Amino acid sequence: MTEYIPGFANHVSTEAVPGALPIGRNSPQKPPFGLYAEQLSGTAFTAPRHENRRSWLYRLRPSAEHPPFVRYDGARQFAPGTVAEPLAPNRLRWDPIAESAPGADLIDGMTTMLANRDPADLEGVVLHLYSANKDMNARVFVDADGELLFVPQDGRLTLLTELGRIDIEPGQIALVPRGVRFRALLPDGHARGYVAENHGALFRLPDLGPIGANGLANPRDFETPVAWFEDRDEPFEVVQKYLGSLWTTTLHHSPLDVVAWHGNLTPWRYDLSRFNTINTVSFDHPDPSIFTVLTSPSDVPGRANADFVIFPPRWMVAEGTFRPPWFHRNVMSEAMGLITGAYDAKAEGFQPGGLSLHNLLSGHGPDKATWDAASNADLKPHKIDGTMAFMLESCWPYKPTRFAMAHAQPDYDECWADFPKAKLP
Repeated sequence: MTEYIPGFANHVSTEAVPGALPIGRNSPQKPPFGLYAEQLSGTAFTAPRHENRRSWLYRLRPSAEHPPFVRYDGARQFAPGTVAEPLAPNRLRWDPIAESAPGADLIDGMTTMLANRDPADLEGVVLHLYSANKDMNARVFVDADGELLFVPQDGRLTLLTELGRIDIEPGQIALVPRGVRFRALLPDGHARGYVAENHGALFRLPDLGPIGANGLANPRDFETPVAWFEDRDEPFEVVQKYLGSLWTTTLHHSPLDVVAWHGNLTPWRYDLSRFNTINTVSFDHPDPSIFTVLTSPSDVPGRANADFVIFPPRWMVAEGTFRPPWFHRNVMSEAMGLITGAYDAKAEGFQPGGLSLHNLLSGHGPDKATWDAASNADLKPHKIDGTMAFMLESCWPYKPTRFAMAHAQPDYDECWADFPKAKLP
């Protein structure tokens, strides 16, 4: 059974072998058992203490021991780059991607859909879809471009990372920090879902402001794995994402050989059902920022590089109010995914595993059927249940990949085509 330590970005000390973790110094001259001390930094050395993320690892071999990398071409739709020609300001929506051909693990089953900014800018976010049907056995992946937020939609994932083992299923999310190697197992034999790749400031919990000390995602509900390692002396492929491209090399051992570690740069998992939803109890529809689970700030206060927002089961009680999301145009760009159920702003066409994009200042909102129903509803207290949607919002406009542009729904605009003109007196 996998063990976890509660708390978001806490300083964790954990060892898989008693006595493997040095006490009192980070990098002793002779670590226990001949282990190698290595620091993994997620922020600059001189970042403010409250923002500084780093962990000390004690491993069987140094990670510096590897042959040169060469280009990897096995994942045809993973990190292919975005469209080069001018992008029309159109709303876009996609059905779930097709199942991968047999023999596709998490890496070869990854499809990049939306991206913004160059990874070298250390800003921006990418949204991938995955469809996998094979375990990563003697193979690991590491992302040098950003941290990876996994959002399963169908099927469980087991992420075996350098810093421990994480098991997740639909309704949970997990984060693997930038630079942490891992491999993925599929307990159900298949898995589908979403991955948000964050190139900017590390995801953190949003400030609560006037909400006060409690609400939204609570730090204690985030779970960090304890130390775990594998000692396998056999060829292991390492696939690395670096500056938007994939590269590969082969080691003579498993690099998941960290016997002990301490620090606050950690993988974690979180159960979305533990989110403490905030909503109105009087009138009007609050901004969707009240559903923010994680935020990656930009250099402009209040304007996020990326926000991970969920739309979970919740009570709606507002009086005299149009309860679904209203019509709006936003300077932020909104990529939406659906984990389960139906999204309350769309009556049809948006399926679990699907995706939509409303880039900056694109007018959007409920479709005609949803607007009709909500405009004439008897506004008694009502619980939205059996659904979980998410939004990856960014201040940077998204560009679709060529694959995404070729597979977008051709008739998405029609859901706003039949609204009647208002009648003035």
